[in-house]
Amino acid sequence: MLIRIDAGSAVPLGEQIATAVRRALAEGGLGPGDRLPAAREVARLLEVNIHTVLRGYQQLRDEGLIDLRRGRGAVVIAVPAQARLREAAFQLVAAAREAGFSESRAVALLRSCWSEDS
Repeated sequence: MLIRIDAGSAVPLGEQIATAVRRALAEGGLGPGDRLPAAREVARLLEVNIHTVLRGYQQLRDEGLIDLRRGRGAVVIAVPAQARLREAAFQLVAAAREAGFSESRAVALLRSCWSEDS
């Protein structure tokens, strides 16, 4: 799995790491039971602080995508469909923010799309 970051981006590095893992899940590069690279190794390769990597991994854990345990590492637990949907949701949020939508306006748009499809 390849993790790339853009140090010049306004997006926090931990979020960029989490996004890279989400993308790998969505594209099928990672699946349930797969181990993520050790946080120390990722930090060394990306030349970032280990806590930055752990912040990204903890975000993925909080989202229910990975199991993160000291001494055991990070293991993917989410199904790919959930990861794809989550990645699409993050892209929707980013696009809505870029377009100047408020959270309530973006949610209203999603609800209207949901009801049109029913």
